[in-house]
Amino acid sequence: MDDRAILARITELGLELPTPPKPVASYIPVRVTHGLAFVAGQVAMIDGAVMHAGLLGDPDGGVSTEQAAEAARRAALQALSALREALGTFEPLAGVAQVNVYVASTPEFTEHPVVANGASDLLVDVLGDAGRHARAAVGMASLPLGASVEVAVTAELG
Repeated sequence: MDDRAILARITELGLELPTPPKPVASYIPVRVTHGLAFVAGQVAMIDGAVMHAGLLGDPDGGVSTEQAAEAARRAALQALSALREALGTFEPLAGVAQVNVYVASTPEFTEHPVVANGASDLLVDVLGDAGRHARAAVGMASLPLGASVEVAVTAELG
């Protein structure tokens, strides 16, 4: 894919590719193997702080579906940043194959797909048809750093 075109599209969307996130535990941000790039789960962070921490479906407040979708969008943007850092450019990127979105929620919460759309829509907005992907949206009891959402991306390289 055209590196300059992707960066220009990110700017057109009023976004900025964030500094690639640093691992917070014993893993690498991206593993490239057999024509695929596996981007480690991304927790939405801004200036070193978790964006919209907490549980969805919490009757005492918690995180709204809209806030979590915003966090999923940011996490997907971070995944693109990590991917570009690992590859040196977006040129080897053929498309996004799979996205897994983990949502910290109560057992009663059922809007996981709406939250996951934040990540999915960002990838399609930036990459066009190459951003279309298979997806899982899964509820979790908790996520690292108290995050409401974590996004993992598998990209196809060409």
